[in-house]
Amino acid sequence: MRKALRGLMSLAVLIGTVSATGVSAGAATAAEPAAVRPAASDSGTSTDIKDRILAIPGMSLIEEKPYAGYRYFVLNYTQPVDHRHPSKGTFQQRITLLHKDTSRPTVFFTGGYNVSTSPSRSEPTRIVDGNQVSLEYRFFTPSRPSPADWSKLDIQQAASDQHRVFTALKKIYSKNWLTTGGSKGGMTATYYERYYPKDMDGVVAYVAPNDVVNKEDSAYDRFLGHVGTKECRDKLNGVQREALVRRKPLEKKYAQYAADNGYTFSTVGTLDKAYEAVVMDYIWAFWQYSLLADCDSIPADAKTATDQAIWDSVDSISGFSAYADQGLEGYTPYYYQAGTQLGSPDIKQPWLGKLSRYGYQPPRTFVPRSIPMKERTGVMRDIDNWVTHHADHMLYVYGQNDPWGAERFRLGAGARDSYVFTQPGGNHGSNVAGLVPAENATATAAILRWAGVAPAAVQADPAKAKPLAKYDAVLDKRDLATEHRLGHRHP
Repeated sequence: MRKALRGLMSLAVLIGTVSATGVSAGAATAAEPAAVRPAASDSGTSTDIKDRILAIPGMSLIEEKPYAGYRYFVLNYTQPVDHRHPSKGTFQQRITLLHKDTSRPTVFFTGGYNVSTSPSRSEPTRIVDGNQVSLEYRFFTPSRPSPADWSKLDIQQAASDQHRVFTALKKIYSKNWLTTGGSKGGMTATYYERYYPKDMDGVVAYVAPNDVVNKEDSAYDRFLGHVGTKECRDKLNGVQREALVRRKPLEKKYAQYAADNGYTFSTVGTLDKAYEAVVMDYIWAFWQYSLLADCDSIPADAKTATDQAIWDSVDSISGFSAYADQGLEGYTPYYYQAGTQLGSPDIKQPWLGKLSRYGYQPPRTFVPRSIPMKERTGVMRDIDNWVTHHADHMLYVYGQNDPWGAERFRLGAGARDSYVFTQPGGNHGSNVAGLVPAENATATAAILRWAGVAPAAVQADPAKAKPLAKYDAVLDKRDLATEHRLGHRHP
């Protein structure tokens, strides 16, 4: 899981990079003088938008970055560590705000991991030509309480973070709001809707897994047994087998690679366990981030391929840095949640026979032992039941060849004005634009309608629906490496 799309093991989901490079260390407060006013408007008031935002109690400015046609702010917001007991301490949660105009709708983006500090737009933001608020998920640094009480990292606390941000900003951005996110971000958007169903006017969730019963994962095995073509599956299976058959020489190479890069393996325990975990991810990670056409890059005959060819294929798709301490550190909050609430796939991969020593290792393996973990059963079943019977203004988009979609959200008789669509041949980067034309139009029209900005022509004929904002090569550039957690263990 990993490096896929190359060398990006310390990254994060759906829009932009996770690093805070270039963000100033100090935080400006509402008392600071306003910066130079860019051209983006602020309808209905003469007060500068930055001053209005910083007048919110607990809101402080980290940095403002210029972008033509917008104001872009990187902010901190004071949040309770425990929303059930607000008096028990606070922490600073990082937020970004792409401001267009208070007369436009607002999209609340949640990646489920770190937040990017570079200006960018999610697909719904472009569709509705709106503002975008992006929230860093609690416990991802620097948005982590100190000391960290990990029992306060759960989906309801995270939903309450989002609710408080919405409540504070709704006074400024009074038009319709949508929430969106991809993968774990799509899960986050769903959970927010479940706990605060009156906040948002619509939900757009991309490639969101739904692991209702953590111990029942046969759907993933069935998926991997039929995805793509037999020719492609056989090539992938062959490389994965050879990586385990040649464990001794390739682990020698791995040890040198770790030494050269300063990698250690205290969390997983041994280099051998880390090596196997990377290899076991290989096939899942391929289908998550590649397309069927990419099978041409896989060694055709693994048994006759060189050790270097096997290494290169596994490294390019799974990433050998993934399970080193340095690769795991930034993802501790995700693995904690996967092992306590979200669930995690446990796939069999029968073509490996008895070559695996450890099986598909569980999330506990990837969390330092100093952090206690206890599974909280029933939480995902509650979410699934709620979506099935109460979904209202909710859109789910999946990819046909994305393994995470093997266990997905589905709609029941109680759902209203809600949809589940699948992009043909799509991977974990599937979106509305990739749907077949009729579904693309239906989804786009729904998003515009929920945002309250559907033109009269679209209201009369949804087939005429299209994004209201023109494509921007910087804001709308898609990078799966940062858009949806690389590799299988990070949805």
